[in-house]
Amino acid sequence: MLKRIVDFVMDILETVVFVGSLFIVTYLFIMQPNQVLGASMEHTFQTHDYILTSKISYRLGKPARGDIVVFASLGNNEIDFIKRIVGLPGDRVMIKDSHVFVNGAQLDEPYISEPTDTFERGFSREGIESVVPEDYLFVLGDNRTHSQDSREFGFVPQSNIIGKVIFRYFPANSFGSVTNPFVTRS
Repeated sequence: MLKRIVDFVMDILETVVFVGSLFIVTYLFIMQPNQVLGASMEHTFQTHDYILTSKISYRLGKPARGDIVVFASLGNNEIDFIKRIVGLPGDRVMIKDSHVFVNGAQLDEPYISEPTDTFERGFSREGIESVVPEDYLFVLGDNRTHSQDSREFGFVPQSNIIGKVIFRYFPANSFGSVTNPFVTRS
């Protein structure tokens, strides 16, 4: 009888250790949950939305314009930001007359509802082009009037990228995949 109890307890412990190991490996290397805090990505995301961030997307492929990423803040690695990639390495980015231009073409940004302005003491200057360096990205929040982003702090090193946002799982009425508006589906 004691042997059966010990075997039963060992089976439970093995299961708990196995499930715990899967969770840890998934969280550290594959994907992690994040909570959206703040208004910088409205109307795409609302504060308190819960999302899944893929940590392997950019090991398998390159970042694309329009991807939404989570990255460690440049000034404080304890704070994560969520923004949309607008400029890739080698791109020429300019903000002029409240519009974003990449490589001379105005971006069609159906996900924003406010103009894109520059800040007086920010990194980006009205009408002045800047070239995204190798291994860096230019990112913007979708709610431009309430977003601290590359217009203010400059380019984001790709090494700061935690992952690509791929799924929203809360609230239930917004449950589903997060898609890139610049990637056409065939």
